[in-house]
Amino acid sequence: MSIQRHGITIGIERVESDFFLTLKLSGKLTHEDYEKITPMLDAALIEVKQPHIRALVDLTELEGWELRAAWDDFKLGVKHGAQFVKIAIYSNKNWQETATKIGSWFVSGDAKYFDTEAAALDWLNEDA
Repeated sequence: MSIQRHGITIGIERVESDFFLTLKLSGKLTHEDYEKITPMLDAALIEVKQPHIRALVDLTELEGWELRAAWDDFKLGVKHGAQFVKIAIYSNKNWQETATKIGSWFVSGDAKYFDTEAAALDWLNEDA
């Protein structure tokens, strides 16, 4: 029997003097993942005192979403999209760059795709 890990890790991370909401998505996300994760993400965003959030999103281990989970992800983006000033997404899969472009339509801030975490952090730190 193999163990399949999937889900979203949520954190608030400090890089030098700047704080970021960090998200790491892994495996193939399910509706049940979002039922458990959405309240935690809501709580994490309430605790961020800055009115405009910069987020660092790691998709390097994401395999995708079940259809219902993709809808859950869309609803989450619509609910919190206005709170983000910058979202830097990094990964190693071409389809995720296209998904980033589509997702950027639903957030008020800038969303941009990067191949490396270092490039994503550099962009997030611009005008910080």
